[in-house]
Amino acid sequence: MEDKAEIRQVTDSRVLAALAHPLRRRLMDALKVDGPSTVSSLADRTGQAVANVSHHLKVLAASELVEEAPELARDRRERWWRPVSAGVRWSQADFVHDPAAMAVFNASLSLNLDRHAGLVRAWWAAAEARAEEWTEGPFSTDKWLHLTPGELAELGGELIGLLDRWANREVPDDGQRREPVFVFAHGVPAQP
Repeated sequence: MEDKAEIRQVTDSRVLAALAHPLRRRLMDALKVDGPSTVSSLADRTGQAVANVSHHLKVLAASELVEEAPELARDRRERWWRPVSAGVRWSQADFVHDPAAMAVFNASLSLNLDRHAGLVRAWWAAAEARAEEWTEGPFSTDKWLHLTPGELAELGGELIGLLDRWANREVPDDGQRREPVFVFAHGVPAQP
């Protein structure tokens, strides 16, 4: 088992393909946000059948993305699952030399971007009901920058470091309710 604080660098296209499935991505997110969970609680949260969730957890386990947490079970029938690492990342450089792996990379990238945009769209579609409570938090920003590839990599490292600092901070015990908040950023060469 990897150290939970570690981010796993995915270099195998089969692992990337396993992760790219929309339900498996939701299951990974649910385990990251809520911690170890049973198959039935994950089924409730995702609106899926227990057998379907169980199947997809087994696919994730075969790729060493999740593992069973038997010490949490109250009896032999109860199965708990947890992520193997704190997160995953992948780079085009690890797939560019194999056309089949590159096809998996491109499909995974597209599905990941759909997931990101879908979470933001879902918030804004339902935001009216919670507008008073979240008047200052949700944000959107974009900037056009002139950068070299190295400068873009440096900027990415700084942003990831900032997000890691917030993600790994000790949550204050101040009585305030904190909810999961999804933050993402993309920096890509583009033309206006």
